[in-house]
Amino acid sequence: MTLPTLTALQAFLSLARHLSFTKAALERGVSTSALSHALRELEGTLEVRLISRTNRSVALTAAGEFFQVHAAAAIAEVEVALAGIGSFRDRPAGTLRLNVPRSAADLVVRPVMAAFLLRYPDIRLDIVSDDRLVDIVADGFDAGIREGRLLAQDMISVPVGPPLRFAVVGSPSYFAQRPEPSTPQDLLSHDCIRRRFPNGTPYPWTFGQGKNAITVEVSGPVVLDDRALIIAAALDGIGLAHTHEGLVADHLVKGTLIRVLAKWCPPLPSFYLYYPGRRHVPAPLRAFIDMARSPAWAASGPAALDGES
Repeated sequence: MTLPTLTALQAFLSLARHLSFTKAALERGVSTSALSHALRELEGTLEVRLISRTNRSVALTAAGEFFQVHAAAAIAEVEVALAGIGSFRDRPAGTLRLNVPRSAADLVVRPVMAAFLLRYPDIRLDIVSDDRLVDIVADGFDAGIREGRLLAQDMISVPVGPPLRFAVVGSPSYFAQRPEPSTPQDLLSHDCIRRRFPNGTPYPWTFGQGKNAITVEVSGPVVLDDRALIIAAALDGIGLAHTHEGLVADHLVKGTLIRVLAKWCPPLPSFYLYYPGRRHVPAPLRAFIDMARSPAWAASGPAALDGES
């Protein structure tokens, strides 16, 4: 019997996991038609039907179920071996898919992206900026970036990016009409630009001083879900914004935004890049982690990529 190609086997296993041509194609980084072609190639080589599909459903045949059980472990070992080989290359290559919140895209990815692509021209970055919590394994990502408190326990995590701190800011035109708040409770008499999570719930304005933590239920004339719009609204004098310090640093230097309640906004843990535990970190991911940790603001200490948590 002619042996099937690894590409065809990987395509089948993706389909078997997702039972969706759209999701499997996204995981493999190919079109649905290319995925269908790979499946036909595999079924033609094996001379047996592995997947049944209609306009509304995709299901494994009995042969498909048998083949998935017995082939998955072997293909996983081959993929581990191939990923490990990549670490021996002088120039890592391949696609690196990352899922990151929009704040991390600005504060972690953007500062290193140009230098990373210049240093590793054989790597293609595929970045999805998404504030929702997603399953990076099920959705076909190599890694994700999130705040430490949001990480799943079974993931390996590495601190990346600058130290984090929130800032409450308003424009000079806004403060020309209103006194600056001196405590978080003073925000109750201010117009605040509220933010909404992707699931629709409001984002809490949380403050701390020493061991005291305070959450203020602010109100205001507008609710937004985009940080760029929130900052623009603050610049336009609509109200006060609560956002990451690094996103408004230039405006604070220029004086186009004024910071208040600084002593109530303590430093926070950094972002963490996280990925599934495996024996070998793919070379593109290892290269990105090394660069994301290299600037002066990154966490210090050696990168023990296969053992950090």
